[in-house]
Amino acid sequence: MLTTAVKAARRAGNIINRASLDIDLLTIKQKSQNDYVSEVDRAAEDAIIEILLEAYPDHEILAEESGARGTSEFQWIIDPLDGTTNFLHGFQQYAVSIALVYKGVISQAVIYDPSRNDLFTATKGRGAFLNDRRLRVSKQKNLSDALIGTGFPFRDFTHMDAYMGMFRDLIQKTAGLRRPGSAALDLAYTAAGRFDGFFEIGLNSWDIAAGCLLVQEAGGLVGDFEGNESYLKSGNIVAGNPKVFGQLLQAIAPHLTPELKTLPAALP
Repeated sequence: MLTTAVKAARRAGNIINRASLDIDLLTIKQKSQNDYVSEVDRAAEDAIIEILLEAYPDHEILAEESGARGTSEFQWIIDPLDGTTNFLHGFQQYAVSIALVYKGVISQAVIYDPSRNDLFTATKGRGAFLNDRRLRVSKQKNLSDALIGTGFPFRDFTHMDAYMGMFRDLIQKTAGLRRPGSAALDLAYTAAGRFDGFFEIGLNSWDIAAGCLLVQEAGGLVGDFEGNESYLKSGNIVAGNPKVFGQLLQAIAPHLTPELKTLPAALP
């Protein structure tokens, strides 16, 4: 199954790379405030789904652009181009993200960065890899020395005050915060030890499913803002190496409102 997902991700990556040469010619639509979709997103998604269903015609699909189809114990969760806004501006921080969930548990993950030809993969219980090199989360012990990835709220600003409180405190308590603009790659970088931790509010399952397995298989921890396992449903996520993970939760805790603790994901 992982081999098929890799094939699909690379096919989508080829479509994205070709389109990156002529971004000005693309048809772009605005789905909502600060949320865009291009013909490249749709073409990449179609290519992924075609390959997956050719191999596994009975599997369920949940994809960002086309939604859900089918019913099965096996569900593929797909983001054909995570970081569309970056892509449309020629900022090379975007990726293809594909995860397989079996009976509610993420079992396979692929994140492919086509601009760098970096392939992140993971199979539950078998480790995480970057281009066949085993990944481990960082060994950083102290939040004060940690580099943390994050993502600003950009669709729903309801919890902006809470987020800015987290951001303000963590600027002062860490070695630095970075917001590159692709949650999938942020999680892959956490798995690779490039980030010591990551947090964000209100993401969708296709943004984070593959990245969560990568972090876990690289020896890291993933949870919602209270350290629980509802992150795919809530869209609120904290990830990091075991030491930094706990310290991130402690730093975030004072800013959690009752509404934020129970915030549903923006989409199923």
